[in-house]
Amino acid sequence: MTSHAHRWFWLVIVLALNVSASAENWPAWRGPRGDGTCTEKGLPTTWSKTENVAWKVKLPERGNSTPAVWGDRVFVTQAIEKEGQRTLMCFDRANGKLLWQKGTEWKDKEPTHGTNPFCASSPVTDGERVIAWYGSAGLFCYDFDGNELWKRDLGIQKHIWGYGASPVLHGDLCYLHFGPGERSFLIAVNKQTGETVWNHDEPYNKDGTSEAKAGNPDYYGSWSSPIFRDINGRNELLISFPFRACGLDPLTGKEFWTCTGTNALCYTSPIYADGVVVAMGGFNGMSIALKAGGNGDVTKEQRIWRHPKTKQRIGSGVIHNGHIYIHNDPGIAECFDLTTGETVWEQRLDGGTNWSSVMLADGLCYTITQKGDCFVFKADPKFELVATNSLGEQSNSSIVPSDGQLFIRTYQNLWCIGQKK
Repeated sequence: MTSHAHRWFWLVIVLALNVSASAENWPAWRGPRGDGTCTEKGLPTTWSKTENVAWKVKLPERGNSTPAVWGDRVFVTQAIEKEGQRTLMCFDRANGKLLWQKGTEWKDKEPTHGTNPFCASSPVTDGERVIAWYGSAGLFCYDFDGNELWKRDLGIQKHIWGYGASPVLHGDLCYLHFGPGERSFLIAVNKQTGETVWNHDEPYNKDGTSEAKAGNPDYYGSWSSPIFRDINGRNELLISFPFRACGLDPLTGKEFWTCTGTNALCYTSPIYADGVVVAMGGFNGMSIALKAGGNGDVTKEQRIWRHPKTKQRIGSGVIHNGHIYIHNDPGIAECFDLTTGETVWEQRLDGGTNWSSVMLADGLCYTITQKGDCFVFKADPKFELVATNSLGEQSNSSIVPSDGQLFIRTYQNLWCIGQKK
């Protein structure tokens, strides 16, 4: 090999390694950090039904869950309502071919909202196993070939609007927020065996306020999934419950701190940056921000702002460079200052109702509305819409990035946007 060819050889190797290092799996609801952030650059910003589409594959029925992606596999939870099936589907990332579909049967009556089909929880994977929660039908773990490794019957989940919190992996444990409803608890199980390590009950109407007691008990609950952060040298599990946010010890379930100020309904997961935890309520919601860490009730000492009433929020937001970005249920995107809570801008996005959580990559926010309009706008104190891309299919899911591509679940199809691999 000549010296010139030798230099080109190593340049190609270095470039390939850099591309590989920047690519990310999306192993869970809201990604590897649980907060909707992606470290990749150069993701697609424009597409349509026919342009910049690597492939699309028809799904059996509608669904709200978000795909999980690991290497050459794409996982999607899927109910087959007419057959009483709760399943996990595994697709080949290269072409969308269905590799396997496994699950269980559940034909007992199970309440949910008309816009929240069963199997609304997203799957989670660590590259060896993939875990899915099917509500009352149980928590199931499979290997990458679809073989069932273990399953847990956690009892009946019952709420008029169904369920949506997703299992999360952290270390050797799998965490699940089981609820909402009168049986609401946070459980940690061994990810290899499914055996319970600890259980944290969240009593119904725990705070005992008149607001909780006077309201319709159905209008009460949390669909929040936990996130994990190292705070002042202490690993903490952060989660939003009705009327409060709290931090727990991930290994024992012991509660470190609690902060009040949200309301009876909580659809979003907490977000965290720069030592600040943000928790947002849902219908006629209340939002709070607090300095992370501490012990006991930190409401007076560490809560730094509170919004007493906000727009309806189903999807979760992101934090970027000291600002919060969220796309609300009425179709209005908002930007807030993280430390003061002050509104920086509000912008109606002409796509109708939005349930998707914001995905942030390379300074851009991605969302998809119920009409199937995908918006890309800058995460910047000055609003700038980069693109609007319509798929024309209903969606209550969120946009998933992985290795230069985007995966979008609509009621009709699973889409892979970008160049074929």
